[in-house]
Amino acid sequence: MVAARALSLPAVRVPAAILLAITLGMGGLAVGSRAAGAEDCVVIEDFAKARIGELPAAWKVRKDEGKTVYSVQDEGGLRFLRAVSRGLGVQAAKQHEWDPAEYPILAWSWRPIEFPAGSDERGAKTNDSVLAVYAVFPHSPMSVKSLKYVWSARVPRGTHLTSSRGLTQVRVLRSGTGGAKQWAEERVNVLEDYRKYFGETEVPKAAGMAVLTDSDDTKSSAQGDYAKLRLCRS
Repeated sequence: MVAARALSLPAVRVPAAILLAITLGMGGLAVGSRAAGAEDCVVIEDFAKARIGELPAAWKVRKDEGKTVYSVQDEGGLRFLRAVSRGLGVQAAKQHEWDPAEYPILAWSWRPIEFPAGSDERGAKTNDSVLAVYAVFPHSPMSVKSLKYVWSARVPRGTHLTSSRGLTQVRVLRSGTGGAKQWAEERVNVLEDYRKYFGETEVPKAAGMAVLTDSDDTKSSAQGDYAKLRLCRS
């Protein structure tokens, strides 16, 4: 295992953005609407009801400056969340409770546009990612556990990292800049990953999800897009 940022970051650095969403309360949350197609999936977010050029109303950021990073865009009828980070590291999070035992697969599409210069998630001073998606779980009144999936410019695919004193478990899904400006589809088994990386048999209901395109450590810029966020049974 490679440790990243475990000592250099305050405990709330990685999951803090979604804490705001979690503390708003969990009552009355539905899993989501049924996704079209053969897959037995439900939609977390397709941005269909969001206003172009704005942060979706259901999404929260920990700092007001994060509202300038994330905005909904439309391209050929596809709605997606665009992230444009200029030396910032602020997550956008959506509160959404689901049971991984019922919907173990988290699926989405993402597209890297601009990789942060000199980024390498293995170093505290270079720990920026063009794209990152989190599945977030309750832990304590002041913290959460997260599974973080990243597209890294140079860290090998499959690398396992940790941060926030082990509360965030990171897996590199894609590596390299060759896929810039091209959409890629991802599917991860959150149920299996939680058990594997946190070493626990019992997996709690997930509290929400978050995305992060950051460039604060490298003091550079990064851009990426997120679309078609959904949950699947298989």
